[in-house]
Amino acid sequence: MHSESNPIGEFDLIERFFKTGNDLSITNPTVSLGIGDDCALIKPLPDEEIAITSDMLVEGRHFFLDAEPEQLGRKALAVNLSDLAAMGAKPLGFTLAIAMPTVNTLWLEAFSKGLMATAKEFSCPLIGGDTTAGPLTLSITAIGSIPKKTAIRRSGAQVGDDIWVSGVVGDARLALAALRHEITLSANDYQAVASRLHQPTPRIALGIALRGIASAALDVSDGLLGDLMHILKQSKVDAEITLAHIPKSATLQKQKIEIQHQFAASGGDDYELCFTAPHSHHDAILDISKKLQIPLTKIGHIIAAKTQSPQVLLMDSDNRSLSSSETAKLLQSFDHFAK
Repeated sequence: MHSESNPIGEFDLIERFFKTGNDLSITNPTVSLGIGDDCALIKPLPDEEIAITSDMLVEGRHFFLDAEPEQLGRKALAVNLSDLAAMGAKPLGFTLAIAMPTVNTLWLEAFSKGLMATAKEFSCPLIGGDTTAGPLTLSITAIGSIPKKTAIRRSGAQVGDDIWVSGVVGDARLALAALRHEITLSANDYQAVASRLHQPTPRIALGIALRGIASAALDVSDGLLGDLMHILKQSKVDAEITLAHIPKSATLQKQKIEIQHQFAASGGDDYELCFTAPHSHHDAILDISKKLQIPLTKIGHIIAAKTQSPQVLLMDSDNRSLSSSETAKLLQSFDHFAK
């Protein structure tokens, strides 16, 4: 990232790229005071709770050095909103802390354009933050509201619950494989999956619709089965999953079956919702799917825990258990501290 000949200061940067685009059309009445003061002020309704989540994106770790800044702006906020969606929260606002080695106005214009487009789409205004010099790092804290006692937590799964996932999974990993030259995709196939990696869609409307329906939920960021383990651990249960039932796109299904299963089960960066629900809510979930026009697929069910450590029992299309080594490979999720 190159500096410009006439560098601008921190406050000019905020005013130029982030405050002026944060117009009243996306402000939320719950936000009493937004960007521009020492603190933002939020006034929640008496019957609501506040949900808060943070995510950090580091250049070279979470995105490529030459990542398109407008896409990066969209993704930076979307991945935080996905966390709010998983708990059934409605977005209220977000803060942005950004470190960059030098000020590049062209990069900032494109980045803020993507960021603010996502903010406007989900009525989630920028309400504060910070800027400083350093390696390119983006840190966003998103704030949402949930009616009291309706938050969908990871700890609510019960034996007998169905396990569901929204949309399809594995496409983001397929796009990443193409960028890493691990797999060769045609131009059309790459375009079909690239947006899943660069511009994920947070399932806000789905999360809200699942209040009172889902018993537990989370968003799929580090791999479907690896993330599901968090629900199992918090709920003290095990899961049985039919591998062939995990939803995959037509593009991913062109790959060898081993790659299909690996990418869909543990690829990561999907930002779909994985949730559990009592079987009695099966028809209600299908109604939600139809209303929101989001595919919702049942991939298994919750079973009683056999040990103190959560386990996923994987079944093939013939209803036979996969070996422990096959299962272990498919349960590997992304590790932010792995080399």
